[in-house]
Amino acid sequence: MAKVQPTELEALMETATVVDVRSPAEYEAAHIPGSFNLPLDRLPACAQDIESAADGPVVLVCRSGQRAEAAQRELQGADLCDLRVLQGGLGAWEAAGLPVNRGRQRWSMERQVRGAAGALVLAGLLASLKFRPAALVSMAVGGGLLFSAVSDTCAMAKVLGKLPYNQGAGCDVDAVLREMSARRQTMTAAAD
Repeated sequence: MAKVQPTELEALMETATVVDVRSPAEYEAAHIPGSFNLPLDRLPACAQDIESAADGPVVLVCRSGQRAEAAQRELQGADLCDLRVLQGGLGAWEAAGLPVNRGRQRWSMERQVRGAAGALVLAGLLASLKFRPAALVSMAVGGGLLFSAVSDTCAMAKVLGKLPYNQGAGCDVDAVLREMSARRQTMTAAAD
């Protein structure tokens, strides 16, 4: 998997197409200026469109790099010849002191998963003080987290991503692809 460091991406911003694969709400809260939001669950359906709309390398971004790596694996079958992942994600970008556009602040998906998992485990254990089988809730959450780590997937994140809180302003995939194409045409015209 090809990776790019934050400072390398900063140097590539004029030629790279940066695709943020987080939820619309996460993107709305903070994103790299000039990036395009195409959530991970919508990405496979528009892989060919990305290839025709993008110019230069396509760099995938998420909060930590894990979802971007998952997106890269999903897009490997597409004809995207120069597909990269921002090493460390938006967190590394921010740590390098690089610019970020900020909007309405929300919890990141990773933080939401930790919060939901912790609440379910605690609720299951507390409920088991009165009703012993409630401890199975905690066991199921623990098993789910272990499976998530082993398989590098997260069912809880997929469920949480569908909540209205995480929808934010939404993501019109067709509009994003048109913006990408318009940027490509502008860059091509400027190069000529």
